[in-house]
Amino acid sequence: MEQSLPISPDVADAPAAHDNNSVDEKTIWKVITASSVGTVIEWYDFYIFGSLAAIIGPVLFGSKGKPEETLLGALAVFGVGFIVRPFGAVVFGRIGDMIGRKYTFLVTLLMMGGATVATGLVPSYDKIGWIAPAIVLVLRLFQGLALGGEYGGAATYVAEYAPDKRRGYFTSYIQITATAGLILSILVIVLTKKAMPDADFKTWGWRIPFLLSGVLIVASYYIRKQLHESPLFAKAKAEGKTSTSPLRDSFLNPVNRRLVLIALFGATMGQGVVFYTSQFYAYSFMQNALKLDLIDASIVLVASMVLATPLFIYFGSLSDRIGRKRIIMAGMLCAALFTVPLFYGLKAYAGPLTEVTPATVDAAGKAVEAVSKALAPNLFMMTVLTFCLVLFVTMVYGPIAAYLVELFPTKVRYTSLSVPYHIGNGIFGGFVPLVATWIAVWAKAQPAGTFFKEHAALSGLIYPVLIAALCWVIGSALMKDSRNVRIME
Repeated sequence: MEQSLPISPDVADAPAAHDNNSVDEKTIWKVITASSVGTVIEWYDFYIFGSLAAIIGPVLFGSKGKPEETLLGALAVFGVGFIVRPFGAVVFGRIGDMIGRKYTFLVTLLMMGGATVATGLVPSYDKIGWIAPAIVLVLRLFQGLALGGEYGGAATYVAEYAPDKRRGYFTSYIQITATAGLILSILVIVLTKKAMPDADFKTWGWRIPFLLSGVLIVASYYIRKQLHESPLFAKAKAEGKTSTSPLRDSFLNPVNRRLVLIALFGATMGQGVVFYTSQFYAYSFMQNALKLDLIDASIVLVASMVLATPLFIYFGSLSDRIGRKRIIMAGMLCAALFTVPLFYGLKAYAGPLTEVTPATVDAAGKAVEAVSKALAPNLFMMTVLTFCLVLFVTMVYGPIAAYLVELFPTKVRYTSLSVPYHIGNGIFGGFVPLVATWIAVWAKAQPAGTFFKEHAALSGLIYPVLIAALCWVIGSALMKDSRNVRIME
């Protein structure tokens, strides 16, 4: 029975605040720090697999497979983690709305970390065959479930501490964590790669970033363990106003269900594709389509993200003054209009290719494609263009946590917020690398002279651009602007 779930002991120990507006700023910063550190680590854990997809592909699907096929295979396994994120949102959202926010994201932290460390220990396909990708597939399922409960918990937890008039500002720090996790994953990968010969990194060195997660998770768990439950949830629990059936109240209540659908199709669906196109697919695109070295691609992406990171705070704070909707919709429209031209610019500034290894025929008579590399990429201009892509991310992502928190009541906030967020990001956004890469591979195989053949490298952008444009239309029509909402009421 749902009513029999235990009450988190932290609810009783929570600060005796009448509402979130009476919490002192020192406490809020402590909450933000502890929540952010853990969330960064979880995003790091989730992203290192995708960042290493080109290297992990041959490990999981055999060293003799074609690079394009093993890459698609690795991206498909990576994508499984996104599929189950909505289920994680349902499971952990329910627990978070009934037991407590803090308890729930301690569980998700340990689940994510355990799965990541285990991934670094899985033997290769060449040693144990299909069991290798099967094991990693299961571990990605656990990671997706954990992440499905993590973001909603962290965003809700911080928002319920933040004062109503500065919610966009304070929750924007949680929005930085996804980008920070990606930056951290890239930096660890680059440093590990630089510390050893390339052959060693491809053989066993790629495992180090996964194993390092164990240390980071333990430290983060200790920090989070010191926190109390949020004052709003503690008050609602004490007054008996929490939901005994968050799933029913979130999705069967027609008023709340409508809000969930608006959040999904008017905001998070487009935000997800903008995020993963501008950061994750751009990184994969530079390495696989433009043939940049991993180090060069990392420099471009990390530099652009570091420069753009303060804008998450700026747009979050700006949304406290002018509202959330107009900023989110402006970012969505910019992404729909300018993503393709910016990617064309990246292709132009990557410069001509040179063959590192010429095309050959292997012992079995199969054609082996030539290995090419960008000859003289203009990294400065590529960084400028990538910064513009990440700018769109900061516009749609900076204010969205505050918008989602303000959309739903306290008793079902964790569940109602998490589900549309993780469907939008996990399904629509998370599959951008796989779908876009598949479209590009399909276009490349078309007859010479056809439109898709001529624009094969960029044809994959059809998917995210159309989704962003559709979301802009729906959001502009149905979203209500919000700011400074008294969320306890």
